[in-house]
Parts: sequence; C-alpha cells; structure tokens
Amino acid sequence: MNKIGDRRLPILSFVYRGLIIFLLVLVLIFIGGTIYGILLNSVSQKQNHTDTLWNNGKNGEGQTFTGIGRIRVPTMDPQPGTVIVFVSFIYDPNDKAFSEELVLRIRDFRDIIVSYLGSFSVSELQKKNEDEIKKELLRRFNTILRLGQIESLIFSDFLILG
Repeated sequence: MNKIGDRRLPILSFVYRGLIIFLLVLVLIFIGGTIYGILLNSVSQKQNHTDTLWNNGKNGEGQTFTGIGRIRVPTMDPQPGTVIVFVSFIYDPNDKAFSEELVLRIRDFRDIIVSYLGSFSVSELQKKNEDEIKKELLRRFNTILRLGQIESLIFSDFLILG
C-alpha cells in the first residue's frame, strides 16, 4: 500500500498545486475587475456631471448649462400640437453661488418654458420669430434669478409639430 500511496502522492500534489494556482488566478481576476469597476464608475460619474455642464471651448468664456434638457410642450390648440425645445445658455462656472442657483432653478426654468410655449397655438408659434421667444424666456428666467443673470439663450432644438 505504501507503493500505491507513493504513486498517488505526486499526482495528487500536482493536482493540488494546479488547483491552488487556478484559485489564485481567479482571485487576481476578481480583485482586478473590482478595481477596474470602481475606476470606471468614478469616470462615468464625472461624465454624467459634464453632460449637464460642458465646456464650450471658446477661450474659457464659460460653460454651457444644459441641465434644463429637452422639453415637449403641448400647444393650446383643441387638437394640441407639440413644441420640442432644448434650451441652454453660457454661464461662468467660477461663480459657485450662481452655478448652484442655476441647478436649483432647473424645475422653475422648465415650468416657465411649459407655461410660456403652452399658451400659444401652433399657428401663433409659427408666426413668432425664434428670437422673440428667446427674449421673452430670457426675461422670465432672469426675473427669478437673484445671484446673477443669463445673457442669452441657445435653442439646440426648436420644433413645432402640429
């Protein structure tokens, strides 16, 4: 029995070594994947922040605030049409207080847009000049702001579907 046991001992030792190496490789893969996942998550959080505020690349003039997002507004018609608008504007990111106020006012900005654009029919909106609409929205935005003012609005999308 010693001879049989001696023959199995090197085979079992080889199998155990192989299993230990395999387990070590799995542990390294698990640890590496965890570290990669943590790093990837922190990068995606930074990217989400820059989706709201992205650098406009105009010699450091500011950043474009896009936090209002795309809004769909039903018109005042009996068979309502839809206005699709994406409003953004340039602001100074170094003014922390104003930047915070802008983020806190996103809901108010959206309500102003819905209230204003929703008060028109499709035909009335088609007759209006886009600049007139921007000026009125800008005036309304600035009346609720206390820590700074917006200089101009940008419409990335402005579609009237009727």
